[in-house]
Amino acid sequence: MRVKICGLGSVEQAVACVDAGADALGVNFVPSSARRTDISTAKAIVQAVGDRALVVGVIADLPVAQMRALVRETGVGCLQLHGQESAADVAALLPHAYKAVAVATAADVTLAAAYPGEYLMVDAKVPGRLGGTGRRIDGALVVALARARRLVLAGGLTPENVADAITEVRPWCVDAASGVESSVGVKDIAKVKAFILAARGA
Repeated sequence: MRVKICGLGSVEQAVACVDAGADALGVNFVPSSARRTDISTAKAIVQAVGDRALVVGVIADLPVAQMRALVRETGVGCLQLHGQESAADVAALLPHAYKAVAVATAADVTLAAAYPGEYLMVDAKVPGRLGGTGRRIDGALVVALARARRLVLAGGLTPENVADAITEVRPWCVDAASGVESSVGVKDIAKVKAFILAARGA
């Protein structure tokens, strides 16, 4: 079971999460996000982590050319597209990108499945928010999707509930942000360790 810790804003916390066993880290460039970081911090995280973990750039509604420029400038290994990007936008960035889709209904799952690429993220749908809300997704909605794609499951996952979520959905990867924080944007490394242990134990 792969684990991604999202919303990192410092080199120290990024390295601590990798030391705890995280396979991937998310650095957020969405202007409206409370966990937004800047180019220089993201670049420093990429350099500090090296090849020990995949660093994913979280973005929303940027032109394809700007997305490619962000990858070049920061060195992130992959992009997570959280906005209203089209299937063509995702296809233009493959294989180093995947779409994140907010899911609350079967229609949302159908929309998610229509995006190209081997990987796909599902998160809880909260009006006006792009993620990081701490809300849970209805796992039953995405069980079939997890069989068809390499699914990254996000949305309100914590050390206490991640094992049950994995048992239900069987995703390829689980993603946590608010569920392993002591305050917004500040990771509690003890919670990170507990989350990773619970995920791997499932």
